[in-house]
Amino acid sequence: MSTVTETSTASLLRFATAGSVDDGKSTLVGRLLHDSKSVLADQLEAVERASRSRGQETPDLALLTDGLRAEREQGITIDVAYRYFATARRRFILADTPGHVQYTRNMVTGASTAELAVVLVDARNGVVEQTRRHAAVAALLRVPHVVLAVNKMDLVDYAEPVFAAIAEEFTSYAASLGVKDIVAIPISALAGDNVVEPSAAMDWYGGPTLLEHLETVRVGGDPREEPARFPVQYVIRPQSAEHPDHRSYAGQLASGVLRTGDTVTVLPSGRTTTVAGIDAVGRETDLAWAPQSVAVRLAGDIDISRGDMIVAGPAPVPTKDVEATVCHLDERPLRIGEKVLLKHTTRTVRALVKDISYRIDIDTLERRSGGRGLAVNDIGHVVLRTAEPLALDDYADNRRTGSFLLIDPADGTTLTAGMAGEAFPAAGGEGAASTAAGAV
Repeated sequence: MSTVTETSTASLLRFATAGSVDDGKSTLVGRLLHDSKSVLADQLEAVERASRSRGQETPDLALLTDGLRAEREQGITIDVAYRYFATARRRFILADTPGHVQYTRNMVTGASTAELAVVLVDARNGVVEQTRRHAAVAALLRVPHVVLAVNKMDLVDYAEPVFAAIAEEFTSYAASLGVKDIVAIPISALAGDNVVEPSAAMDWYGGPTLLEHLETVRVGGDPREEPARFPVQYVIRPQSAEHPDHRSYAGQLASGVLRTGDTVTVLPSGRTTTVAGIDAVGRETDLAWAPQSVAVRLAGDIDISRGDMIVAGPAPVPTKDVEATVCHLDERPLRIGEKVLLKHTTRTVRALVKDISYRIDIDTLERRSGGRGLAVNDIGHVVLRTAEPLALDDYADNRRTGSFLLIDPADGTTLTAGMAGEAFPAAGGEGAASTAAGAV
């Protein structure tokens, strides 16, 4: 009999880095790759040559991540750079996001699937507006774990009081946004302090190095604790008249667990049936869990097509009226009355922007008028009317089935990223934020 495997340290961690310009994000990522032995010899040689041509005696590790020519020439990150690396304990997908205000949308893109966000702060400058903006975006996207990396500690003489003051200010602010797990780590990306190896210069710090925390932080909740959500991607029809009951539905479990014999509801029709069988990797099994890709067979003859959702447990109520927090991604403004396509999991429907309730000032979290529409990088609250009912969970409850995209029906451009429900959880609330041992 199949069983749901427990989360292990050999699992995959998706994480994103964010910080103000010149806080050292690219250098930090380069240091992580270099010191964890994740850089190929020819890559390192190319970086050494480029560094020497600039008159630098030591390799500029930031060049390992600033892959675009414009980035190298300007010395800044202007696009999301994805890096893949692994240690003996875990595999990683890293999204290095830009620090400029005008690239807020890039952080939304990079952090949308992240389970952890590393927010960098220059120890000389402390918490600045951009730091609060990145904390707010992490909270908005419900990123489960946040690491405050206080960088350039070598430039403040590795002073513990400097680190403690920054950690306390950031932790208080992030906790007020509803972030529940915050770890603060003092580092020097340039010198390598507390990135991969512990720092001899900061013996007052008793917490983990950055890599140690990345390797050991618990990721991926127990799927048995989540309601099952199975968006149908493809209908596999019977191959012969001899087996008319072999129709199955292929897709990826967005959350939860499905078992043979489970009572399920098909949305948006609301029809109820039971799971007759499950096929995974060409073999029949009695159990499947997120994020496995499987084919599900159901009892009875029910009209099901791509975009329908098979659910077990508490089910969302299908609706044509969608209220959501959105981040506008396109240079063209999003305006009231605009006709768009709404893509939710495997379902795409026509929709109308009925209202833009407000725009969020991401620095102060105050609500501003949204009457003129949403410009690029704006975050706001909208009301949409769809042509067909959608089974949306609240984003706070399920990031996979609570998110959607708005698309231009004329040219297919992605306009807006949406999250069903309100932007931020109530300040304070359950689960006070935690910090690393010895951090504050």
